[in-house]
Amino acid sequence: MDTPELWLLRHGATEWSRNGRHTSNTDLPLLPEGEEQARRLAPALAGHPFAGVLTSPLQRARRTCDLAGLGAQASLCSELREWDYGAYEGLTTAEIRQTVPAWTVWSHGCPQGDTAETVQRRCEQVIGQALGQALTAAGDQGAVALFAHGHILRALAATWLGLGASGGRLLALGTATISVLGYERETRVIRHWNSPTSGWGPGGSADDPNLPPGLSP
Repeated sequence: MDTPELWLLRHGATEWSRNGRHTSNTDLPLLPEGEEQARRLAPALAGHPFAGVLTSPLQRARRTCDLAGLGAQASLCSELREWDYGAYEGLTTAEIRQTVPAWTVWSHGCPQGDTAETVQRRCEQVIGQALGQALTAAGDQGAVALFAHGHILRALAATWLGLGASGGRLLALGTATISVLGYERETRVIRHWNSPTSGWGPGGSADDPNLPPGLSP
């Protein structure tokens, strides 16, 4: 690594994530399978030096951070809370589309909740904070781990690439996966995306020999 990196870690599975229900401020715990997913992050992250660790204050993200072995280093970051679904909290996309055909969170936003514009502002704040930590602690070679949620992390990656938060619609993201944002020379890029822990060796490196450098399994 020769430039700052942001490591994006989505929390493990919850009852609503497994059922496709939009979960923002409802503070659900991890399922047992979600806890096991989070524990499998630990070997992939072990030995990797992080200049900082930021986590959403919601328990599913904090617990994932703890089980991944980085809880002692973590600071709470309210801007990493999940997209606020407002009136759509707890509903599936199919249920929302009964009254708003063709609805997506990216195009329509949520009544009494967030829009892509409000989420993008949060993402820009997180990126600025994380890069500040990376540069302060380790010059231009620091990495910061961000533990958060599906839609906010997808929006953050799209914001990183200059696509705006709504560009997150192009980036599917599973639970308890590893994604890495970084640079190629001066250009912001995705180094790894939606990588399962099985594709990572000790110390935080993708170990699939069939992949070109910088691509995830």
